[in-house]
Amino acid sequence: MSDATASGSVSGEVAGDAGDAGTAVFLAQRELLFSIVYNMVGSVADAEDVLQETWLAWAARLGTPGAEEIVNPRAYLVRIAVNRALARQEAIRRRREDYVGPWLPEPLATPLEPDPAVRAEAVSLAMLVVLETLTPLERVVFVLNEVFGYPHTEIAEILDRSPAAVRQLAHRARQHVQARRPRYRADPGVRQQVTERFLAAVFGGDMDALLRLLAPDVTAWVDGGGKAPAAGPRPVHGRELVARLLSRRAARRPGGMDVRYRQVNGDPSAVLFSEDSPVAAMVLELTPDGEQISGIYAVTNPDKLSNLTREA
Repeated sequence: MSDATASGSVSGEVAGDAGDAGTAVFLAQRELLFSIVYNMVGSVADAEDVLQETWLAWAARLGTPGAEEIVNPRAYLVRIAVNRALARQEAIRRRREDYVGPWLPEPLATPLEPDPAVRAEAVSLAMLVVLETLTPLERVVFVLNEVFGYPHTEIAEILDRSPAAVRQLAHRARQHVQARRPRYRADPGVRQQVTERFLAAVFGGDMDALLRLLAPDVTAWVDGGGKAPAAGPRPVHGRELVARLLSRRAARRPGGMDVRYRQVNGDPSAVLFSEDSPVAAMVLELTPDGEQISGIYAVTNPDKLSNLTREA
């Protein structure tokens, strides 16, 4: 939702100085709200819908005559956004059950110098894939606590649960994530270099170089959503199978392919364009020594690429 949209929505709901102040407060917290909700749902469109619902609830509250003053607007808005996002989880789950092929989070372009309050690890595609395996409550507790630094007592107030229950959820989520996520993060410069070598091998048809880059147990997730070429109904495992898949895809690539390197979900990535349209976003995960590729996350579903542009 743009600033203009937020400002336009307030007309007829909140008037005068109170309306202007309410809009300013909401816009000041919008980036935080979006980051929290996006990490909960993995979809830009769903996060935007939740923010619109949050704005409407906020505007209605400000427009209620005689309503008690909101002492901490930020906490109030976070509580609304989190609970609206939780309320959408069942619909999101049903939609993903019907999704064609592997599902990956929607790639999100991120600045080279992100807000230090938001850890880059939290928005990585690899991390979001792991968070998909948590329950909705475990996920929101993990996001609020591990990513944004909310103490258990504040999370308990947001979710209307006891601090003890929140601590238990946090413990389960932390154990689950630590068992599945990489315990290291490759240097961004190394990842950029490996990404460039990888694409040169793929598009140059150098199978030997490609096989050397891929770890024996590499896994490739290709999310086409039934609207673009994908790898099949499930992720592809193993060096030889992944290499053959990539070679076939490269041979069928559209003409005029252009590669731009971007920060996507906090990681160096490659975004492939055909003319001015993005056709794929690709993020690589490396082995601990940084020499080989252990995971390939490629989104080709055009519905998930609309926020990626040719120019940074």
